[in-house]
Amino acid sequence: MRFEEKVSCIRSGETALGIELGSTRIKSVLIGPDHTVLASGAFQWENTLNHGLWTYKLEDAVSGVQASFRDLDESVARTYGIHLESIGAIGISGMMHGYLALDEAGNQLAPFLTWRNTNTVAAAEELTQLFRFNIPLRWSIAQLYQAVLQKQPHVPHVAHITTLAGYIHYRLTGRFAMGVGDASGMFPIDPATHDFDAGMLDQFDALVAPYGFPWRIRQILPQVLTAGTCAGTLTEAGAQLLDPSGRLHPGVPLAPPEGDAGTGMAATNSVAVRTGNVSAGTSIFSMVVLERPLRKLYRDIDIVSTPSGHSVAMVHCNNGTTEIDAWCKLFKRFAQLLGAQADDAAVYRLLFEESLQGDDDCDGVVYYNYMAGEPVVGLTEGLPMLLRKPESAFTLANFMRSQLCAVMAALAVGMRILADEQVRIDRLTGHGGIFKTPGVAQRYLAAAMGAPVSVMAEAGEGGPYGMALLAQYLTVHASGKTLEDFLQKDVFRTEDSSVYVPTADECAAYRRYLEQHHRGLAAEHAAVDALLTAKD
Repeated sequence: MRFEEKVSCIRSGETALGIELGSTRIKSVLIGPDHTVLASGAFQWENTLNHGLWTYKLEDAVSGVQASFRDLDESVARTYGIHLESIGAIGISGMMHGYLALDEAGNQLAPFLTWRNTNTVAAAEELTQLFRFNIPLRWSIAQLYQAVLQKQPHVPHVAHITTLAGYIHYRLTGRFAMGVGDASGMFPIDPATHDFDAGMLDQFDALVAPYGFPWRIRQILPQVLTAGTCAGTLTEAGAQLLDPSGRLHPGVPLAPPEGDAGTGMAATNSVAVRTGNVSAGTSIFSMVVLERPLRKLYRDIDIVSTPSGHSVAMVHCNNGTTEIDAWCKLFKRFAQLLGAQADDAAVYRLLFEESLQGDDDCDGVVYYNYMAGEPVVGLTEGLPMLLRKPESAFTLANFMRSQLCAVMAALAVGMRILADEQVRIDRLTGHGGIFKTPGVAQRYLAAAMGAPVSVMAEAGEGGPYGMALLAQYLTVHASGKTLEDFLQKDVFRTEDSSVYVPTADECAAYRRYLEQHHRGLAAEHAAVDALLTAKD
C-alpha cells in the first residue's frame, strides 16, 4: 500500500491488532487489509521466582498491555501523523497453560503460575492415568488438581480459571471465552466437538466430588470458540483500560483469545494437516498438525489444537533461548569495557555467525541451558551448566555453536517419537527471534530435526502478527473461507521464505552432539540434586 492508503485505512479502522503477552515482552502489532505490518509497539517484562514458583503479577500484565499499546500508538503518530481511534478487530494472545484462578467478581485468588512450573508431578500423573490422555505438568487442570491435593484454601472459592490471554480478554470484553488452541492447554479437547472432552469433564467431577466443592469443572472453565467466531466486543471499560488517553472507541469485535502456540501456527501458515512449526523463545516447542491420531499415549507428546480445532502433536520444552540472551549481554558488556559500542542486534549477529566457524559436533563442548525444570529429560529443576573435555577446542565458535545446539536438544528427543510414529510433515517452519540472523539457528534446527526447515522473512514478528491475522480472519470467516485457505491463499500466497536442507554429515554431527549431551545429563541431575534440592 502507498503511504496515503495506509493513513486512510488506519483512520477508517480497516486494521487488525494483535497483542501477545510473551515471556519477556508484551508486543502489539497492527496490520492493514493487505496483511502487512503497519506499526508495532512493545513492553519488556520478566517473570520472577517466588517461593520456588515462576509467576508474573497481574497488575504488571495490565500495565504492560497499556504500555505496549501506547508504544504502538506513538509509533503510528510518528509515522502517519494520526492516533489510533478506531480498529477493525482485536485479538489477545499469550503464553499457554499455567494457572490463573478468579472468584465470581473476577478477583485473583492465588498467585498466577506460569507454564514454567513443574510442581504438579502428582496431579499430572494421576490425571493422565484417569483420562488415558497425556496431561503435562504445566496444564491448567494439573495446576488446579495439584491445588486440590494440597488443600489450598482458595480452591472452594474458584469461580473461573483462565490463562493470561483469557484474563486480559475478560478485562476488555467482560467475557470468559477462549480460542480452542489456548483452551487445549487447559483441559483435553474433543476433536469431534472442538470443545472440552465431555467424558473427561465428568471423570474430573467424580474425582473431586468427595471434597464437596460448590463448583463443577464445566462451570469454571471458559467458553471454547474456534477461529473466526466473535468472542465479544471492546467495552467502554475495556477501551479505557487499553488506552487510558480515551481516544480509542469501544465496540471493536475481539477474536477468541489464543495461546502463543496457536498464533505461531498462524504466523507461519502452519495450521493445515501435515504442516508444522518450531517456535523458539524462552521456551522452544514444535507443533505438527496430525492427519491421524497417534497410536498410543506418550508423556513427551502433548495433544493440543490449531485455532480451528485440528489435533496437533506438540513437543514442548521449558528451556529455550534464556541462556543465549544472558551470554550475549555478558559479551556486550565485555565489549563495552574494551571501548567497543555495539547494539544488541549486532552482538547477536556476530556471535551467531561466529558459531558457524565451530566444529560440527562442537568438539566435546556441551552446554545445558536448563534454567527451569525440563520434563522431557526428567529434570524437575534446572541449573545451566557447561561441560567440556580437557582436549576439546574451547573456542568462542564452539561455545556459541554448543549454546545454539543445546536449544534444540530436548526438542529433538520428542521429535524422534513422531518420526517413529511415521508422522508425515510436508513443511516445517521456524519462527522467533533466534532466526533473525539468516542461516544460523535455521541450519542447526534442520540438522537436529533431520528435515528441511523454512524461515519466513518476518521470522522475528511471530505470535503477535499471528494474533493480528486471527483477528483479521473474523471478517473473512463470514464468507465461509476456512482459516487454512485464508492463510494459504490470501496472506501467504507470495510467501518470502528461505529453506535450508541439512546434509547427511550435518545430521550425523548433531546426533554426535546429542549423544554427548545425553551422556552428560547425569552430571546435570547430580548438580541439581546437590545445589538445588539437597537438604540442609
